[in-house]
Amino acid sequence: VSDRDFVIETVFAASLLCVHLSRWAEDLIIYSSGPFGYVQCSDAYATGSSLMPQKKNPDALELIRGKGGRVQGNLMGVMAECWELLFDTVDTVHDVVRIATGVLSTLRIKPDRMKAGLSADMLATDLAEYLVRKGVPFRETHHHSGAAVKMAEDRGCTLFDLTVDDLKTIHPLFTDDVAAVWDFNRSAEMRDTEGGTSKRSVLEQVQKMRTYLAAEGQH
Repeated sequence: VSDRDFVIETVFAASLLCVHLSRWAEDLIIYSSGPFGYVQCSDAYATGSSLMPQKKNPDALELIRGKGGRVQGNLMGVMAECWELLFDTVDTVHDVVRIATGVLSTLRIKPDRMKAGLSADMLATDLAEYLVRKGVPFRETHHHSGAAVKMAEDRGCTLFDLTVDDLKTIHPLFTDDVAAVWDFNRSAEMRDTEGGTSKRSVLEQVQKMRTYLAAEGQH
């Protein structure tokens, strides 16, 4: 009768959920800011700045981020005062999930801005994997790719601007076919594994989640 493990487990699960939602909210706050502009929050979940007319504040996301700390605090105090903190946690998580659902369902995605944010250095790992496919151990190709990045930085250019002759000074196995590495779509499609970034894999993950949610809804 006196066992309260279920209270602690419930508040812990809620706390962990809020940690993930807090990180998610922070990502969207950053990606909706001026320097990025990858997404735009609906006016229903954002307000104008009291000082700068052009600025839109993602208030809903800020609240989600802040509530993570509240639920974390409840977890720390639940051993001493379980019922009040349990009820507060359940109410808080209920509201946070509803707000997060609203933000996500009305979020405007800006693919063109995302594409504009791509940079050559994002493909440095692909450059290392290019040599791996030619038989060089990754523990070595990692350093070779790093050397290419440094060469580009020293010259004030991008990895795209390095010629095959430049790359051959780093490793002789670089040949003309290295040009295929500089393709962002190819990079994503190459990771065609469970949980990978290829279109097939992403669609598979989406379908698995839809199937899971449909099954959960029947209970």
